[in-house]
Amino acid sequence: MTWNKLTPEEKYVIIDKGTERPFSGEYYLNKEKGVYQCRQCGADLFRSDAKFESGTGWPSFDDAIPGAVRQETDRDGRRTEILCANCGGHLGHVFFNEGFTSKNARYCVNSISLSFDPADKPAPTTEKAIFAGGCFWGVEYHFKKTPGVISTTVGYSGGHTDHPTYEEVCTGRTGHAESIEVEFDPSVVSYETLAKLFFEIHDPTQENRQGPDIGTQYRSAVFYQNEQQKKIAEALIDQLKSRGYDVVTTVEKAGEFWPAELYHQDYYEKTGHRPYCHIYQKRF
Repeated sequence: MTWNKLTPEEKYVIIDKGTERPFSGEYYLNKEKGVYQCRQCGADLFRSDAKFESGTGWPSFDDAIPGAVRQETDRDGRRTEILCANCGGHLGHVFFNEGFTSKNARYCVNSISLSFDPADKPAPTTEKAIFAGGCFWGVEYHFKKTPGVISTTVGYSGGHTDHPTYEEVCTGRTGHAESIEVEFDPSVVSYETLAKLFFEIHDPTQENRQGPDIGTQYRSAVFYQNEQQKKIAEALIDQLKSRGYDVVTTVEKAGEFWPAELYHQDYYEKTGHRPYCHIYQKRF
């Protein structure tokens, strides 16, 4: 199990069972709505609606999330120590029958033992990218493994008919290319990184084919969502051309993306097979 690396101050409290100075902690006066978590392992420990002002100088809660906090007799033999049930990190002490709230409990916790996950934090902003590079099964296989990619959907782009089926696309008469729509978190992975991966998991010098798969539906294309994506794609193509690659990838404005049939989604994950013509090759 991977835990957060602790600073010397955090280690003094969480591992060595020390105590931070009263009235000095980050969360002593915090009144935001949310969940308090273990600083060491991230487990949820206390909800904000259990927090109250005790005047003691440390964050106080009259209840813990069920099963999240373990109690043990303190090494002084008198008090009751509280620890994270998941990782055993020292949190503080619990006291009973003081009359602060109707629950008659005060979980007295060191701020330094906690992290806080606010309830009203903004939802993560995601972006989308659409690429076509041969059979969409193989393209999806590589993108699904990329950190920062939230979801992938295989489908059809760049054509002139609505709601195309796989059989119709295979005729070459609808104009669609087998494509993948990638939803990603730009704070984790950039569009440029994804575009570079696209150019390195298929052969951008093959026109209307990819390995043994032949036809316009297997063409290489970037379907850009905005001008920034267009500029990045064009710049990468220029880089490849300067390195001797005769790139035939087109850069087209994204139109309607039509998801493919369910049996095409996550194909290699379902079958346990591996791509036969999408082999990673570093080009940048």
